Amino acid sequence: MIDSTLPFQSIASLSRQIASGETTSLTLTENCLGRIESLDSTLNAFRLVTPETAIAQAKAADARRHDGDKSPLLGIPYAAKDLFDVKGLPTTAGSHLLEQTPAKDSASVIKRLQNAGMVFLGKTNTVQFAYGGIGVNHDHGTPQNPWHKIPYAPGGSSSGSGVAVAAGLCPMALGTDTGGSVRIPAALCGVTGLKTTVGQVPRTGVFPLSWTLDSVGPLTRTVEDAALVYEIIQGADDADPTTHGRPKHHVASSLHRGVKGLNLAFAESVFFDDIDDDVEAKVRATSQVFESLGAKVSHHPFQSAKEALKLNSRGLVAAAEAWTVNRELIESDFENLDPIVSHRVLKGKAVTANDYLTLQSQMLNIRAQAMQDFGDYDILIAPTSALPAKPISILDASEESYAGYNLSYLRNTAIGNILNLCGISVPCGHTRHGLPVGLMLYGRPYHEETVLRVAQAFQIETDYHTLVPDLAWINA
Repeated sequence: MIDSTLPFQSIASLSRQIASGETTSLTLTENCLGRIESLDSTLNAFRLVTPETAIAQAKAADARRHDGDKSPLLGIPYAAKDLFDVKGLPTTAGSHLLEQTPAKDSASVIKRLQNAGMVFLGKTNTVQFAYGGIGVNHDHGTPQNPWHKIPYAPGGSSSGSGVAVAAGLCPMALGTDTGGSVRIPAALCGVTGLKTTVGQVPRTGVFPLSWTLDSVGPLTRTVEDAALVYEIIQGADDADPTTHGRPKHHVASSLHRGVKGLNLAFAESVFFDDIDDDVEAKVRATSQVFESLGAKVSHHPFQSAKEALKLNSRGLVAAAEAWTVNRELIESDFENLDPIVSHRVLKGKAVTANDYLTLQSQMLNIRAQAMQDFGDYDILIAPTSALPAKPISILDASEESYAGYNLSYLRNTAIGNILNLCGISVPCGHTRHGLPVGLMLYGRPYHEETVLRVAQAFQIETDYHTLVPDLAWINA
């Protein structure tokens, strides 16, 4: 029998229940698989499901627990965006052209989660090549935002991961973030999404979009859950040079320190331009929560955001690197690729070596400028997305419509990738139409413990992260 409350609970809560014997990993895993079977033909969050593997891993986790293993992630089910290699399974990156090639090994973060005893349920759908902020995939299909029975944007490119967590199909799903691909679906689907600093979590075995900008992070129900996963997946990996020399952050020790005495500021430059009224109201209202907890909240121009946006106005760094990664497929099977993605990647072909190297140099300068511009602030506050979810029929009505809305959804988040900031998106309310709104907290590079600490203080004081979509309309 499916218990619809179990998969909506936090990892921390589920871990305590498994430890106390109130439930088991096998029971939880069977509930997740049952919900996937019942709901995912409509939601389309999963590309493939691995029930036999999941059941076997759940039984093994219960045995480890019986033998005294108290690992907090032991026995917790999860899914992974279909960019992560899992040995024996294809990594399709959102394209049917890659469905027949099984991975020879698993990604480093998958191995770390397996070692921690997590239970792998399957792979979630993604925008083709992870190249889009709306979440549309014309090849494998677009996952449906669970907050509306009419197809609404889930956010991309970790679209399936956002939908899976929001709909209670699993407590956690891995995503990647190159221009907002963890945070946008987190915001539009009403869950928590952690964007890590490049170099803090290894990308070995993860299908790349842009080696300069790609990062790996979890989508979860709560900040505490994101911290638990981050503790495990972070750290140096011999096969990923960006991680060399990076120490691990023990974020659990600082997670509950609160925000008293911290210096927070609304980042006023760019982030609030052309913003939905409901989104702005909900994000602005968070100042009352932080101030009540003892933080100082002010307003900061943060001019570096304008410079980052200007540099990234055509997305040429990502386009050039995406072209390099996907050139063979683009040249051999252009007509068989999702046109909204293939035409964007094609821009990278025209980027000259001089243009690319100049952009890289300018990016380093802007990042240095941003650290000075950050000043004495511990955290910068902004809306994750200027817009809430909208109907796919509007966003994808034409090539021009898609391009314009895609830029709108990516704007606020892509600035953080250009500046290599870490950040998190947490729910902070709903629009008058019942659609989730995301609050984004930006921290300096490698200061994940600070963004998690501030976000945790907000979630302890509010209940937005506990709200779940009513899915009664599915199979009604």
